[in-house]
Formats: sequence, structure tokens, C-alpha cells
Amino acid sequence: MEQLRQHIKRIIKQSGGKWGISIEELGTNNSWGINEGDLFYAASIIKIPIMTAVFNDYENGRLSLSNTLELKREEMVGGSGVLQHLSPGTKWTIYDLLTLMIIQSDNTATNMLIDVIGMESIQQMMKDIGMQDSKFYNKLMTVPATIQGYNQVTAQELTMMMKKIAMGKIISMHACEQMIAIMKKQQLTDCLPAKLPQFDSDIIGKIPEWQLANKTGFTSGVRHDIGILYVGDRAMVATVLSQDVDDNRSKDAIAEMGLEIYGYLKEE
Repeated sequence: MEQLRQHIKRIIKQSGGKWGISIEELGTNNSWGINEGDLFYAASIIKIPIMTAVFNDYENGRLSLSNTLELKREEMVGGSGVLQHLSPGTKWTIYDLLTLMIIQSDNTATNMLIDVIGMESIQQMMKDIGMQDSKFYNKLMTVPATIQGYNQVTAQELTMMMKKIAMGKIISMHACEQMIAIMKKQQLTDCLPAKLPQFDSDIIGKIPEWQLANKTGFTSGVRHDIGILYVGDRAMVATVLSQDVDDNRSKDAIAEMGLEIYGYLKEE
């Protein structure tokens, strides 16, 4: 772990700006962080707590993942996602919207889900998880003129949340399995997994050397990636938050960190 710490510190120093890092190898006492208690603008990372709140309502019988919602033109917002480009009147299941929210970071899907479960449900779920400093106040891309606050997160609390999901300690084992399955389908792969080795096999069904369940977050001057990296029998939760870093440099730096974590987990 000491070598991994030094490598990440070197990457941070070369990149400038501010970083919040929290990493923990599951099943061990190996963990490390820097600025892990500092608040960062959440960007799309807030979609993971939103996902947990939706699954909590599902597990408690308040909604069905098969329920459908109609896409309305007045609900369409910009930024990430495909729904903003599709036809109003189409219907989507809650599970479809969850998937779009995570794997394409779809802001319209996110806001539709927030409307279904309510902001208070998300805020309470975050408290139940143990996220005392991280806060959720606003829908995506629709910040009102007068706001109570900005969506904020800490690296420490995000790692704690992801660890609980990985260990089946949020809502239920079944809910955690479904959340990880969705995150493993992530299509925004230009940060933590960008430099990981790609393996092609002629053997159908061969178990991949690594898997990553993750969620990115990005806006100008802010770039994050959080996830669970699985390599063989080992797994590590990694939260990487950045601000005031050149956009291209932050992307490359997070990819370098992902490669360093992979190398650490590959060690025998």
C-alpha cells in the first residue's frame, strides 16, 4: 500500500488543483486517503445515492422497478444522456431510467426518478447510509435562482457508501447486487478504467481479468470517478474527486490512478 500511496501522491503533485482521495481494499485493513473529509461539488456522483434511494423505495414496496414513466418535453434537460434527444410521450420503466442515469449519466432520467421518490427520500437515505456531511439539494441542470445549497460529497463518505454496497450492507443483498450489476455496465470509461489492460479471448464466457463497477462525474473544472475494482480475488473501493484541475489533465491523472490501483491488486 505504501508504494501505491506514493504513486498517487506523485500523480496529484504533477496535476495541480485539489484532490480528494479515499481508497480501501475490501477484506483488509488497507486504506488511505487525502483530503477525504473535504466537501467537493458532487456533479453526477450524486446519482449513486439517488440510485440507492430508488432501490430502497422498491424494497419497501413503494414502487415497482417495472412501473413506467412518460417522458415529457418539459422534463428534458441538457448535459449528459440520450433522453433529451428522444421523442416526448415515450414510456420508460424505472429500471430503464436507473440504468440510463448510471451508465450514460442521463440527467433527464435522473430528474424523472427524483420526481418519483422525492428529494426528502434521497436526503433521508443518505443519512441512513451514514453520509452526514455529503448533501443533496437540487435536481440536475435545473438549479433554481434561490437555492438552499449545492449537491456536495466527501471522498470518505463515498468510499464508505460503496463499501457498504459491495458488502451487501445497504437495503438488502439483492438490492446491492442489482446496483453493482448496473454500475458494471458503465459506458463512460475515460477515467479510472481508461488505461487498464484490454483482453480479447477466443474462449466464449471466459472470466475477465478485471471488472469495474463505477460512476463518473464531470463539469467544467470538476472531474470525479468512484468505483469498485475487482481483480482476481481482490477488490478495492476507490473514490477520486478533483477540482481546479485542467480538464484533460484530470482525466489522464484519474486513469493513471486506476492503472496504479490495478497494479497493486495484481500483486501476489
